[in-house]
Amino acid sequence: MSRTDTLRDLETEVGVLIRRVRRVIGDRARLVHPDLQPASYLILTTIAQGEPVRASAISELFDVDKGAVSRQVKHLVELGLLTHAKDPADARATLLSVTDEGHTRLADVVEHRQKQLGEKLSEWSDDELTSFVSELGRYNAALNAV
Repeated sequence: MSRTDTLRDLETEVGVLIRRVRRVIGDRARLVHPDLQPASYLILTTIAQGEPVRASAISELFDVDKGAVSRQVKHLVELGLLTHAKDPADARATLLSVTDEGHTRLADVVEHRQKQLGEKLSEWSDDELTSFVSELGRYNAALNAV
């Protein structure tokens, strides 16, 4: 098989992966809360991974209009998954953080998805899994290189 054919197959497999990821994100969002949209789930998980953050930083990270992020944040607050407080460094700004309820629901989803993933990959050896993770990381790093 030529390198061109292999690269074409890679693009096909990545396309399958992207479609699967989109579906899985929707499933995970509904596990957190039945009314949670996939875009809001991504915002919630991103905020949960770090320190409180401004909505403008989320907008920049996802390259999404500030108005769209604002609507998603408002919905997350209404669902009790996010909270906002004044930024001590700038009283005009607000910092977003995940509520205890949000953290609990996300932790439940993580536990569920890791169990499910473990079952689906149960026939993979530890070495195969480690190698795949390493190569996927290498692939992502190559595509992120400037």
